[in-house]
Amino acid sequence: MVNIRELKRALVRSESGGALVETAVTLPLLVMMVIGVVELSRVAYTAIEVSNAARAAVSYASQDGGTASDTAGITWAATHDGANVATLSVASVSLSYACSDGSDATGLSTDCANTHLVETVTVKTQATVDPMIHLPGLPMTYTLHGLASQKCLQ
Repeated sequence: MVNIRELKRALVRSESGGALVETAVTLPLLVMMVIGVVELSRVAYTAIEVSNAARAAVSYASQDGGTASDTAGITWAATHDGANVATLSVASVSLSYACSDGSDATGLSTDCANTHLVETVTVKTQATVDPMIHLPGLPMTYTLHGLASQKCLQ
């Protein structure tokens, strides 16, 4: 006959299966942390690509006076720099003019009598990121924006 007291002592002292229980409790937390890191990495990578695409576009635009108004070329430079981001687009390209002494100008060479004309190119890019897992209360998509501006001496 089995003594109940001995069986109870054996069960209380036994630690077999403890590691399995700890693993079962912590594994879901670990999986959620890994998914969060992957999602954050995707968003960070996309944000870097969007920002770099804007910089590449203003770099192309500031080559000389002719490329500053080449919107198709600026868009091409941005989209090819961020080719890994399918949703990347150029939101806007704008040109502004001023004289090197700080006074306003309209872009004509006669605007700045004693100084030179400074042209500034500004490019805004954007991309949409769709999270892998949609959580209640959080947006279904995130829109990331890139902005770059560069002066071009005329």
